[in-house]
Formats: sequence, structure tokens, C-alpha cells
Amino acid sequence: MSTQACIVGIGETAYCRKPGSGMSELGLQLKAATAAIANAGLRPSEIDGIMPFPNLGRAEEFAANLGCENLRFATTVHMGGAAPAASLGVAAAAIEAGLAHHVLLPAGWNGYSGARVRETVSEQSDSIPGGAIARDYYLPYGLTAPPQWYALLARRHMFEFGTKPEHLGQIAVTMRAHAQKNPNAVMQGRPMTLDDYLASPMLADPYRFFDCCIETDGAAAVVVTSLERARDLEGKAVPILASASGQPYPADEITNRRDLFRTGLTIAAPEAFGRAGVTPADADFAMIYDCFTFELLQQLEEVGFCKRGEGGDFVSEGHIGIDGSLPVNTHGGLLSEAHSLGMGHIVEAVKQLRGDAGERQLDSPSVGVVTGWGDFGDGSVAILARA
Repeated sequence: MSTQACIVGIGETAYCRKPGSGMSELGLQLKAATAAIANAGLRPSEIDGIMPFPNLGRAEEFAANLGCENLRFATTVHMGGAAPAASLGVAAAAIEAGLAHHVLLPAGWNGYSGARVRETVSEQSDSIPGGAIARDYYLPYGLTAPPQWYALLARRHMFEFGTKPEHLGQIAVTMRAHAQKNPNAVMQGRPMTLDDYLASPMLADPYRFFDCCIETDGAAAVVVTSLERARDLEGKAVPILASASGQPYPADEITNRRDLFRTGLTIAAPEAFGRAGVTPADADFAMIYDCFTFELLQQLEEVGFCKRGEGGDFVSEGHIGIDGSLPVNTHGGLLSEAHSLGMGHIVEAVKQLRGDAGERQLDSPSVGVVTGWGDFGDGSVAILARA
């Protein structure tokens, strides 16, 4: 084990898609944070480290509202959707270095009732990695939103490896099937077939409507502490074996890369598995950041669960289903549970390793892998274990 840190508390709000959740983004995150702190068996005043999600809160705000009088460590990893998994490694390092005892990682937003992605890119382009490139070179030519940007990668993969729409559809259908077992999933009670997927409107070829993650309001949070301190707490500890992150080159632009499929995960995955002393074959499940169906397929390949170009066959053969060799996103993921910015993937991994996942619980998993994907291909990998 390369770290002596663990996740000891998890929390999340209900997720919804309606004109207003009735809470501010800070309020949603505080609700999830309070639940995670209670789940750990801690008092809010015992939190002395806070790592907010980029552009969605400041540590000072959380500390003031929670009553964290001894805040000693505060930072944010600016990697978009890759931030939560990457932040686990930073939090673990801070704890091992003695910079903090208990670190809170909150993430949440009004992703349905609040600002849309196009507004975010155009209004905050200077604060988003790749935002200036998108503003100056993508938006004027019609590439105005992530589905259009990432469709370039998906189409190239189809050209090089013969990946089919049915492969992407199998991912969407599988995530929707998993959501039927999750009472907190927005798409629970709304099953989907492959025919439903193929009949959905084309948005940015090859991305159809059901290739895209759902926009939701909601929040999730985790608390990280040391394995030693966790022994005195009520929360069930889930050790962090390793965490690593990386960026593609160039990180702020897609089309001029020598290898379009070399992302931050290509760098991070071997590093994380090497530190943890395990291999992809040792994973009992994976929580893959599924902003779009192809990004899930691409990450399966770049993390090493299958070879590059074989992702289509891997998903069509049923490997990612709950009864498959590598269950993926047993909660439904961003595609069918909610868009909780990737923190929900960590929460679900903890539930599975604790044995608390209810109807969707896997049979005694020991090792789980969580990925993150952000901006134009930033990647992160966290490897968790059963205590």
C-alpha cells in the first residue's frame, strides 16, 4: 500500500432535474458535506482540510458555514471532472505530511437549473483550461459545447478501429439498466433499449441524445483521514491504495495532438497501478467518468482494461454489466444517475467496498478503480480497497 490514508465518510443529496432545486450550489454542497462528516463519525469542527471543486466554492465559505475553526489545509485541483479522483491523492499526501487530519472533498452544482455549459465557456474562458482556445478557435466555427468537441475523438476512433454506434449504445443501455437498481438515480424507473438509443436525435455525429450525460442539480462529498485515526471513528474506512493524474499534450487543444487518444489517463493509470501494487486485472469494478459514452469506452482502453481499439467488443460482450467481468458504474453514472461532477463515482465505489450498495451490491469486491476526465482530456485514477 502506497498511502496510509482512507475515505471514512461519504454523503450526497437527492438529485433532480427541475427548474430549481431550491438550494444554492453552496447549500447543496454543505448538505452533502454535513452528511459525509456525520457518516465518518466526526464533528464539523474537526475538519481541518477542505478541497473544493474548481470554480464551485471556496474553502473559506465551507469553513465559515460548517464551523471549521482550525482550517490548516485548503487547495483546489483544477482539472475539471478529473479533480475529485486527483484530489484523493492530494488529500492523502496532505494527511501523511501532517498538514491536516481530516480533509473534506465536496462537489456539487445546479447543473440543470443553473448556468449552461455554453455560458460557462464563453463567460469564464480565461479561468478554464482550454477555454481561450475554445473561445477563439472552436466557438466561431460552430464547436460550441463539449459534445461537439469530444465527437471529434469518437469519430476518429470509429475511422481507425471500426467502432460502431451500437457499441456506444450498449454503454448507454447498460448505464440505464444499472440506474434501475439505484433509488437515488434520476433515471430510475425509466428503462431504455438499444432501439430507443438508436432512435434518439443526432446531436453531434456520432453523438446522439443518449450518448450525453444528464444535467442535474445535486452534490456529493467524501472525508479523507489516516488509517490510524479511522480506527477510532464510526465510519467504515476504505483505504486509498493510490491516486495519480496527468494531462494530454497540448492540454488546451485537441485537434493538433500527435495521438488523439493519448489522454491524461494514459499517463496516470500506469503510475497509479504501479504505486498500488495491483494491475487492471485485479479490479473487481470500475467507476468510469462517463460524460459521454465514447469517453467511457476510451477510458476503458487507456486505463488498460482492454487494448486500444478493443473497447467496442469489450462492452458489446457484456463485460461492463453488473454480472460482467468488470462491472462499470453500478449506480448509473453521469449518464443515468446524475451529474455530480465525478464525486458520485467515488461515493459509489465506497458503498461497494463497504457492502452498502443495496440491490446493486457486487459479491465481496476487494479492489475498485475510479477515474476522472476533465477539460480537454485531463485524467485521474484512484485505486481503492476493502479494509
